[in-house]
Amino acid sequence: MAIDQENVSRILSILSHPLRREILLILHDKGESSFTELMTTLHIDTGKLSFHIRSLAGLIEQNPNGKYNLTKLGENAFKLLKDVEVLASEVEVIRKSSALPLSSFRKRTVAFLIDFLLAFAIFFAQPFATAPGQWRLDVFFSDVTRNLLFLILFWIYLTLLEGFAGQSLGKLIVGIKVVTVDGKKPFYDHVAVRNLGKVFLLPVDLLVGYLKLKDARFMRYFDKFAGTTVVDLRF
Repeated sequence: MAIDQENVSRILSILSHPLRREILLILHDKGESSFTELMTTLHIDTGKLSFHIRSLAGLIEQNPNGKYNLTKLGENAFKLLKDVEVLASEVEVIRKSSALPLSSFRKRTVAFLIDFLLAFAIFFAQPFATAPGQWRLDVFFSDVTRNLLFLILFWIYLTLLEGFAGQSLGKLIVGIKVVTVDGKKPFYDHVAVRNLGKVFLLPVDLLVGYLKLKDARFMRYFDKFAGTTVVDLRF
């Protein structure tokens, strides 16, 4: 079925005016509204409201009690507006993220190594004495527990600092920072998710990010999943 492009243009033209979009929103939320109620809510005069109501012919109608409500076509137009708003938000995120001074892989690697070595040195500085006779299997399980505890504490360390200031000590030294893809400060849940991949699944995280995403903002898959990226503060 061929689409009448003139009708498409007409609908887009009708929905292009913010006052007409506001009328659709009011009628959708309230169900119906009188001319006077619309005029009061929108803070416009009679002539202007009459013009926009005429422009919305087919999308709104006047019911027997004299109030206006959305037609079936108007309900569909409202759904279209919601989809367009979502699209507009995504476009804005892309526009903002494309302007971010993204950090290089080298700087991110150096920052990670600084954080890892610092945490490793602190955690393993105190020797864990092994009682006489405890060796082999006991020692093996003890080491596994220690290593897992180290990874958990390393994840907590990264999450707390990046959630608080966007920077771990390594990132602070190198001059990079974690932000959301639209350039805002991340919440703790964002950095908690992004650091799960870094601490516990780093090889897979990097491999999927490199092979599948092919997006300069996301060098790791968990960055995309969390909606975060890393910017260079010394560009």
